Amino acid sequence: MFKKKPLRINSYLGYGTQTRLRAIGRALEDENLDFNGNTKTLKTLRNIYRQFESDEIPNIGIELKLSDKEPITATTDAEGYYHFDEEFNNAITVNESGWVSYEVSFHEKQKKQITDNNIFNGEMLIPSPNAAYGIISDIDDTILHTGVASLLKWRVIANTFFKNFDRRLPLEGTVEFYQKLKYGKDTLPANPIFYVSNSPWNLYDYLTAFLKKHNFPKGPILLRDFRTPFDKTPKPTAPHKQSEILSLLNIYPNLKFILIGDSGEKDADIYTEIAKKYPDRILAIYLRSVNHKRREKRIMKIINSFTITPILLVHSSQQAEVHARQQGFIN
Repeated sequence: MFKKKPLRINSYLGYGTQTRLRAIGRALEDENLDFNGNTKTLKTLRNIYRQFESDEIPNIGIELKLSDKEPITATTDAEGYYHFDEEFNNAITVNESGWVSYEVSFHEKQKKQITDNNIFNGEMLIPSPNAAYGIISDIDDTILHTGVASLLKWRVIANTFFKNFDRRLPLEGTVEFYQKLKYGKDTLPANPIFYVSNSPWNLYDYLTAFLKKHNFPKGPILLRDFRTPFDKTPKPTAPHKQSEILSLLNIYPNLKFILIGDSGEKDADIYTEIAKKYPDRILAIYLRSVNHKRREKRIMKIINSFTITPILLVHSSQQAEVHARQQGFIN
């Protein structure tokens, strides 16, 4: 018989307010993933395969503890995901960085795979009420060359499955631009940044390692469920990016946002629709060119007919940075 693997909880970076916690994660069998110092193709393939082949733990209780709050519980769904969305009467204690630490653990001890090491750390971002604005950025072909516009998306497969995160470079100037947006016109408080991508949650560890290695501002990475024809969970009724951005706008009603995406897929359509719905909340839209003439022609039609908020198709981060400085977003 095969030996049962120990269980673990992947807690993804969450976000909230001083009285509200939103946290998501997944209960899985431990696949012992390790991207550190791993640049060989075979090891990269093994890690990526283990992420997509992961064995989720459905219908199990998860307990979350904040240092100054009573524990709260949730149950994983059919794919092993848990979701917390809890409001508190008293304010959550936040440090100067805006990050709050918490612990999650399995609530049911009867499973033999739950070891004595049943405490997993998590964090959530609580933006300062004095933040000048928030930043919502795509990842694929916006800060990381992926190839979503390539034929049959073959570049996506090649870049993701055959290159470890430490062999991939951010698109020119993106780190510097995002750091400037984070601090805006002042050094404190930091402006919150959220990464929203159509990549599946299975790539969370990979993308987190990439962002950390290249010193991108720390922020929640909001991905989507990797669906198969056999999925038991309900199919989303709205596009993932649109749903996540609207959720952020709703939870931070007093915060304005800069939206950053690319010309490769539907970012222009989604971002302009959101700006129409919230005309006073979107400060600017930056779309990075993926050098695809037919797609860019369509994007330019959208841009030329859109007057609600500034929207630019940029070929470099420097172009976006010049505009941001002119608008007074950065120094």
